[in-house]
Amino acid sequence: MSDEIAPEDLDVASVCEGGNLDCGSGLLLLIRRSMQEVPAGLTLEIRSTERSVREDLPAWCRMTENPYLGWSEGGETLRFFVRRGGEDEQASEEEQVQRARDHRWTCRVAWSGGLQTTVYARNHSWQVGQPASFDVSDEAPSAVEHLLGALGSCLAMGYQVHASRRGVRIDQLEISLTGEIDNILVFLGLESDGHPGFRRITGTCYVQSEAGEAALEEIWRHTVAASPLVNTLVRSVEVEVGHRGIA
Repeated sequence: MSDEIAPEDLDVASVCEGGNLDCGSGLLLLIRRSMQEVPAGLTLEIRSTERSVREDLPAWCRMTENPYLGWSEGGETLRFFVRRGGEDEQASEEEQVQRARDHRWTCRVAWSGGLQTTVYARNHSWQVGQPASFDVSDEAPSAVEHLLGALGSCLAMGYQVHASRRGVRIDQLEISLTGEIDNILVFLGLESDGHPGFRRITGTCYVQSEAGEAALEEIWRHTVAASPLVNTLVRSVEVEVGHRGIA
């Protein structure tokens, strides 16, 4: 861990509000974008409540040749200081930002026998049950429940991230979602009218915070507007899944 304390008389050109993000969950992208607004040789201040940044940020600075100037305490928030490198580093930063735009997320799904599949994504795997289940309990959540859960998780984590970047502390947060499928009997082959997809998803975000209602509402509006899953569901998405036999 780097214990290099930053000088007190640093002239900061710009501030990057990282909230509770760490270097592996988007903070470096924010830093790269903020660096583009800082002239070479001047200093960027980075703020984060995640203490692991003390260890990870100096390593990133060494790799990108942006001199690390140290850190200081700022209450619950840690302040880190990085001097902007030269134009070669600027080109590299822009390439990294473009790489993030072009990134593709992938997974692999294998039938596990019976009415279950196993999903593999990066270093994770999890079980998914049949899409249409009306039982009170099952061995694994259904595919539609995974979709609802993914949507709720996306909104919950997005809310926390956007709140932390505004300096708003969230004490408790819970999201309740309900999905109405147009006609699940189409999936079962029992009817042909309608479609077996969600026609409506409703829900409520319950949040406990000392912040005012207006501030929390603004964070929520931004969270919904910036949610990858909300945008996926409300926009037309091109889906192309081919079929290939295995000899």
